[in-house]
Amino acid sequence: MEDITLVVMAAGMGSRFGGLKQIEPIDDDGNFLLDYSVYDAMKAGFNKVVFVIKEELLDDFKKTVGKRLEGHIDVFYAIQKLEDIPYQDLSILKQRVKPWGTTQAIYCTKDYVKGNFAVINADDFYGFDAYKQIIDFFKENHNSYEFCSIPYEYQKTASDCGSVKRGVCDISNNQITKIIECNIEKVDDEIVASPLNGNKPFNIKPNSLVSMNIFGFTNKIYELLALHLEEFFKQDKETILKSEVLLPDCLQKNIEKGMIKIYSIPSKSEWIGMTYKDDLKLVKEKILKLKKEGSYPSHLWK
Repeated sequence: MEDITLVVMAAGMGSRFGGLKQIEPIDDDGNFLLDYSVYDAMKAGFNKVVFVIKEELLDDFKKTVGKRLEGHIDVFYAIQKLEDIPYQDLSILKQRVKPWGTTQAIYCTKDYVKGNFAVINADDFYGFDAYKQIIDFFKENHNSYEFCSIPYEYQKTASDCGSVKRGVCDISNNQITKIIECNIEKVDDEIVASPLNGNKPFNIKPNSLVSMNIFGFTNKIYELLALHLEEFFKQDKETILKSEVLLPDCLQKNIEKGMIKIYSIPSKSEWIGMTYKDDLKLVKEKILKLKKEGSYPSHLWK
């Protein structure tokens, strides 16, 4: 059977959350939010999962979510190491602590993914329909340089606790024509998006569509990730050391070059996520509500 892989980015530091939110229990069985993502993806047709994690989290992942998934789906772990980059001067690693960002997070899964795959954040819940839409896209689309994304309205992904990072999307004819990773916050009566690349802030509307890092990719994306990383490391060392290589930046450059198309696909599913510790209570309440409605069994993996 052809591999259809779910790649879960779970190496984040959780600075706004105040801890490792990717392994924060959100129900009485100790499941993490990513357990529900894997459950939904399996139901939609994914048969393999790769967790992108920091090396120090490997044992914790194997003992918790890894153990829960045994016998349900093939599980692999890609360690996001600083040295896993297409760059020769590795002396620069002595001056770097944080990983290189989401472009590198996907790049380091290259040895584990053989066919089409979806990418998600570990701390975001996208719902079953989002994965079904990606599976349907894979079935219907056979162009290796055409991908898909499931955007959500900003107002449905905002946090009452403070600013959030989102990829602001421009969409035309069901295609993403621009995607800019921004820090978004409400200032008085306006919603201000400040690009992480340092460009001028701009206002967005409550219903503006934003990327929550859920994409459907073919294997060809790895070529583009490698080229983007190579370009990143041609910059001066000061810029390299203080910057991250963000996936939306890589996608945007390739959209501009005409190398790729990213189709925007709406989903009926509700997004649930946590940026801050105070978001956790609402996440637990929403998951419990979905269980009571019958969307999930009372015990997810039993």
